[in-house]
Amino acid sequence: MGDRPLFTGSVDHSLDDKGRLVVPARFRERLGAGFFLTIAEPDPCLALYPAGAWAEVCARLEAAPVKDARYRSYVRHLFAHTEELSCDAQGRLVIPAALRSYAGIEKDVVSIGSLTRVEVWAKDQHAKHVRDRGDLPDFATELGLF
Repeated sequence: MGDRPLFTGSVDHSLDDKGRLVVPARFRERLGAGFFLTIAEPDPCLALYPAGAWAEVCARLEAAPVKDARYRSYVRHLFAHTEELSCDAQGRLVIPAALRSYAGIEKDVVSIGSLTRVEVWAKDQHAKHVRDRGDLPDFATELGLF
C-alpha cells in the first residue's frame, strides 16, 4: 500500500435536504483537503478517491495499451461523471444530482471503506449487494487469504 491511505469500516447516514453528505471524520481525514467523487462501475455506487489514488487511476488509463473507440468512450463517460471536491467547514460535500441519480441515492446512504477508496451506496442498494454476495468465503480462500 505504500503511503496511500487505507479505508475500512462503514457508516450509515443520510443526505440533508440540499443533497449534502457529511463525510465521516474517519474517512475525511484520510481523503485530504481535495479529493475526487466518481461513479464506481460496474457497481451502482459512487467512489471517493484521495488525490493520490485518483492520480494512479489516471496513470493506469494513460498507460492503457488500447486507445480505441471503446477506450475513448469509457474515458469520456468516466470523466463526465467525476467531480473534484472538498468538504466545507462542517465536513459536508454536495453530491451532484446526476451522480445521486446514477447511484440511486435519495436520502439514506452507507459509506464503506474499500481499500483505497470510500464507496457511497444508497442504503437499499447496499443491502441488496450484501444479500447477493454469494460465495465470498470461498473466493477469499481462492485468493489465499484464509
